Amino acid sequence: MNEEKRGSQKRWSRIFRKKWFFPALYLSLAALLIAGVIWYQNLNNEVPDAQDAVTEEESEDYAPTPAEDDAVPVVDQQEVIQMPVANSEEAEIVTKFYDYNASQEDQENALVFHNNRYYQSTGIDISSSSGDAFDVVAAISGTVMEVKEDPLLGNVVILDHGENITTYYASLGEVTVNAGDEVKQGEKLGTAGKNRFGQENGNHVHFEIRKDGVSLNPESFLNQPVSSLAEVQSEKASEEPKEDESEDSTEDDAEADEANTEDDDNAEDEE
Repeated sequence: MNEEKRGSQKRWSRIFRKKWFFPALYLSLAALLIAGVIWYQNLNNEVPDAQDAVTEEESEDYAPTPAEDDAVPVVDQQEVIQMPVANSEEAEIVTKFYDYNASQEDQENALVFHNNRYYQSTGIDISSSSGDAFDVVAAISGTVMEVKEDPLLGNVVILDHGENITTYYASLGEVTVNAGDEVKQGEKLGTAGKNRFGQENGNHVHFEIRKDGVSLNPESFLNQPVSSLAEVQSEKASEEPKEDESEDSTEDDAEADEANTEDDDNAEDEE
């Protein structure tokens, strides 16, 4: 028994003395590490959408304000989509929409850092060159479908424009409309404010355009007729992840975000 053990130790000792042993070992470990990274990236698939972060921290007792009139508004299809600001000359886009076909620089400018994680922006953030608050207006005529206060995004106004088209205005400091109101293009909805999710941008409005619930790149449709939204919807929808995959991602993100929040609270208590 002891002789077999000593023989085994000698064999391993001879292997360790080989010049090729440690380089081969390092290469094997590196290959395993790379394989693990690739597997992890495929598992996560992509950076989560900003909407996932909102879902994670949404209050359980939140009840949105419903529109009093359920009639679907009819919008002039030739109405040209405008920037949702009263003075477009002083407005600047500080966070872009995350487009999979955009350049790397634009994609980096479309990531939002929150709670130690990066999220893909599902709209654009607009601020003034001075950094002051400014009036936020309707980009398209429509009906106020919902007014709510979101824990991450601040005050939010959602307009319904018919044909399953909605526009989304978040990070509002003051809201001047109510659910059910009919608003014309350029009519004031409120003022730009600050929120937790995009706090680095200071006073700003987060603006989204959605068709059939799918977020589209607002910059692609500014100064274009409303009818242009329907023409590209099928192509845009095909780029979205499958519904079940999105739900799984949201659930995983919620658990991780809740754990991070608890860790932060514990750290504050210890201090």
